[in-house]
Amino acid sequence: MSAVPRAGGLPAETVNASTVRLPTWAEAQLRSPIITSLIPALYVFVFVIGFPANAIALWTMASKKKKPSTIYLINLAVADLFLILMLPFKIHYRFQGNNWIFGEALCRTMTAFFYGNMYCSILLLTFISVDRYFALVHPFCSRRFRDNRSAVTVCAVIWVVVILFVLPFLLIEQTVHIKNLGLTTCHDVYLNNTVNVYFYYWQSVAIIGFIIPSFITVLCYSLVIRTLLLSKGEYRKAIIITVLTLFTYLVCFSPSNIALLLHQWIPELYIHYMYLLPLSSFNNCIDPIIYYFISEEWRKKVKAIFCSHKLAPENGSSHSFRIFRLISSRSSTTNIISD
Repeated sequence: MSAVPRAGGLPAETVNASTVRLPTWAEAQLRSPIITSLIPALYVFVFVIGFPANAIALWTMASKKKKPSTIYLINLAVADLFLILMLPFKIHYRFQGNNWIFGEALCRTMTAFFYGNMYCSILLLTFISVDRYFALVHPFCSRRFRDNRSAVTVCAVIWVVVILFVLPFLLIEQTVHIKNLGLTTCHDVYLNNTVNVYFYYWQSVAIIGFIIPSFITVLCYSLVIRTLLLSKGEYRKAIIITVLTLFTYLVCFSPSNIALLLHQWIPELYIHYMYLLPLSSFNNCIDPIIYYFISEEWRKKVKAIFCSHKLAPENGSSHSFRIFRLISSRSSTTNIISD
């Protein structure tokens, strides 16, 4: 472990005005087939599933009467779409062996959108958990402040915080040309003059954007589950949905953020961080499932889409349809996550 704080990533030394040199282990990580083949394939999956699901969800929720929970979800869908629209550039970059051809400005924008989506999603899901806590544990006294104006204010503050989070990506050069490899990297390589800046930046972001929100989310959902378990039983099925939401939050964001903290001190762990980073983008595929259980409008839309297809028994799909209907019927118990 390095005794001096490092920025993580792949450290590079500037040999002269036109030459940047990477250590041998860093070159090997940059050329890893997992980085250049498997990871972009996972991003393709996220794009194919996440784009239509979030686009339809956003259109459906935005066109209906707004509730506080719906306002949070609309902002979550917007954050997801910001990332998804940038994924084709990231996919191309990885498939091309980590060679960026789209210029410095687009590299900065893509990087800002990618991390902005992660921390915007974390903060929004955290405030959704807080909203659920007050709605279920303190339903009467919370009516005074659980309204649309409060939800809009919270979302506006979250966007401001996220913009401050990603501001360094927009101000600091992100592309580095590696002459001996014939590559121009985007956000993968740190030069010596940015090491300390990034180190303290990532520590602050991890604490404010992940550790504190994680604690709040776990606490709120734990209290929600406790309240439901002590109830007379009318909400017991909905406990499963609460646990699923919490599990999804932790699985998507915890591994990459823990690896992020560790590889600030041990740059060699960068490749493991890159392995885990796609998990954070999988929330773009899972969020529409959360919309289903929170938003009545989105739930009706999904049912309409599935019910519009007539499933014949002879093709074996009637069984699947009955399963879907059974799951859908349980959504009436999901008032734990709706207004």
